[in-house]
Amino acid sequence: MRKEVQGTDGRPRLCVFRSLKHIYAQVISDERGVTLATASTLSKELRGKLKKTKGVEAAKQVGTLLAQLCKEKNITQVIFDRNGFRYHGRVKALAEAAREGGVIF
Repeated sequence: MRKEVQGTDGRPRLCVFRSLKHIYAQVISDERGVTLATASTLSKELRGKLKKTKGVEAAKQVGTLLAQLCKEKNITQVIFDRNGFRYHGRVKALAEAAREGGVIF
């Protein structure tokens, strides 16, 4: 999967990982090997706001937070890497929330 999805400095890769309890998202530049932005249900900004960390609503909050972080760093376009997870449920909710926040896939 990683061979097909490569992030550049101009268009970094938005990588999603979900576990049974949490969801994580990172914006990565593969050219430099640097993580540009990261958000998860364990982030300081979301820790007090979330009632549950493993639902679709929590994934939407993570997507919104990631979009805000990308805006601060002038990242508007990314390549979406679902990391082998099917595009539905929490992964889809995170992606749609990031799109609504201004990140273009």
